[in-house]
Amino acid sequence: MTSNPFSRRALAFTLLVTLTLLRASAQTNEPQRPQGGMGVVTGSSAVTGARRTAGITDPKAPVVYEDVTARTPLAQFKHVSGSRQKDYIVETASGGVAVFDYDNDGRPDIYLLNGSTIAAEQGKEKRPRAALFRNLGNWKFEDVTDKAGVANERWGMGVAVGDYDNDGFADIYVGNYGTSRLYHNNGNGTFTDVAPKVGVARKGWSTGASFGDYDNDGRLDLFVPGYVVFDLDNLPPSPSDAGKPGQVAANFCQFRGVAVMCGPRGLKGDTDTLYHQKPDGTFEDVSDKAGVNDATRYYGFSSAWVHADDDRLLDLIVVNDSTPKQLYINKGDGTFEETGYPSGVALNENGREQAGMGLGVGDYDNDGRVDFHVTNFSDDSNTLYHNDGEGNFTDVTFQAGVGEPTIPFLGWGTAFLDYDADGWKDIVVANGHVYPAVDAQQWGTSYAQQLLLFRNVPHPDARQAERGARQFQRVGAAPGSGLAEAWPSRGLAVADLDGDGRLDLVLNNLDTYPTVLRNVTETKNHWLRLRLVGDPAKKSPRDATGAVVYLTTGKLRQRGDVVSGGSYASQNDPCLYFGLGAATKVDRLEVRWPDGSAETFNVDAVDKTATLTEGKGTK
Repeated sequence: MTSNPFSRRALAFTLLVTLTLLRASAQTNEPQRPQGGMGVVTGSSAVTGARRTAGITDPKAPVVYEDVTARTPLAQFKHVSGSRQKDYIVETASGGVAVFDYDNDGRPDIYLLNGSTIAAEQGKEKRPRAALFRNLGNWKFEDVTDKAGVANERWGMGVAVGDYDNDGFADIYVGNYGTSRLYHNNGNGTFTDVAPKVGVARKGWSTGASFGDYDNDGRLDLFVPGYVVFDLDNLPPSPSDAGKPGQVAANFCQFRGVAVMCGPRGLKGDTDTLYHQKPDGTFEDVSDKAGVNDATRYYGFSSAWVHADDDRLLDLIVVNDSTPKQLYINKGDGTFEETGYPSGVALNENGREQAGMGLGVGDYDNDGRVDFHVTNFSDDSNTLYHNDGEGNFTDVTFQAGVGEPTIPFLGWGTAFLDYDADGWKDIVVANGHVYPAVDAQQWGTSYAQQLLLFRNVPHPDARQAERGARQFQRVGAAPGSGLAEAWPSRGLAVADLDGDGRLDLVLNNLDTYPTVLRNVTETKNHWLRLRLVGDPAKKSPRDATGAVVYLTTGKLRQRGDVVSGGSYASQNDPCLYFGLGAATKVDRLEVRWPDGSAETFNVDAVDKTATLTEGKGTK
């Protein structure tokens, strides 16, 4: 069944007009720092540094997320990426964020990438710094950037986490514009950049990387997408020059007749890189040999190693901007077959390529197969791909209800998450435009945009519901809540930051302060958080990246995948979270380890974090 494109366009037009009118009537104020319960910059605030506008709200909606940024030192971190007017494409895409437990104290910590400026890259001004915040519990965080040695001070684009040397401590790969880094976790609260030493100091424009053991040797390998070839010494036309005397409008890139920054179309795409880890801990570039070098030079943004066809070999999905998405099926001999077109993920249901940004990975309908959610440019919908089995996917975006509501938004980070712990994965999307000029036009969109949260519910058609079809309904934004405000967001990461069993959110926002959203959903549902530990002696990476967990409560069987990277160039908490609904016990818990073996575990209670160690049981 396919939806009617003509009715879609009509509804999309109505949504655009409604959003425009609502934005025009929104109230404003002029805070200098994020205040409790409120967001940060929207609209032209990204240009002026002053104005903030609330988005569309629903007075009857319950408060789901509360903005607690001001309670934390994260409010002192400010992201910087180029000029306020965004003259060049390199200034628009920075902002990955990772949430992971770097010191093994059981609490997820937060790492925020920072951008840079052209002047800083040319040595004319100080470089912005990334920041690592240690979670002390009870919503207290400590800035440990200097002690840890992870300031980066390069134009940070993406971040992925993986314990590449199997020493029990999570390492950080930072994809930069320039030269990328691999921060080795020394196990004592400090990190060392070993990228040149081990051979992964990729040069160019690196984006959303992903760790994964594609050849099942127990050692994590690394895939790094490349975006565009961009030369600071040979800059394209700038929209700031468009109004100067003697300049001809045709010389500049335009969006709806307005001069904007150029790209990615018209710019040369970068190739992608696959690093295979050797027994001595160094990496070799096997991109060409494996067939994943992207000779077509698509504009790579996000990636993830995932079991797309469930043959026990990790496959690779790559989301590209303005070009088709790629799905590489692992052939088991060190090479891959690119199946984007035949699998159904390259294009949308209308056969069109989209401007893909972010990637969500998860089994939203609990059929045992992993699905994909991809965010796209404004004036286009995001895309939900249902996994039909054997590596085949169907675009079910509009049937599932995530089509029309996303058209006015420009999506970035996204994730499947069970925010209300009912046992069904919902969808969250971080949004923000790339053209500050949209705020001066009546285009039905804005530069800063609201976060979107969609609740997973049974399909309203009884016959489709009986077949397992699900639908998503947008969760209303209560006035003053975390869903009501708007930001120019990029990276998004999901984790239970305070250990209360409800999933919280961290957003890295372009040119302003990050946002920390506490989940305050009122629910009596139960939950279970799982930390997996693999056995390298059995050819499973120590951090269990690539493992799959199946959890059964009554008639409900859920799947969770341990994934490195994803979202938009970001990292969710690698621990797996399962909402259990009203269930007070787990009937069956099975892990399919990266080495291919299956093992069942017992958990004696719910509403807690449990550690599952390969071959050694539950702790």
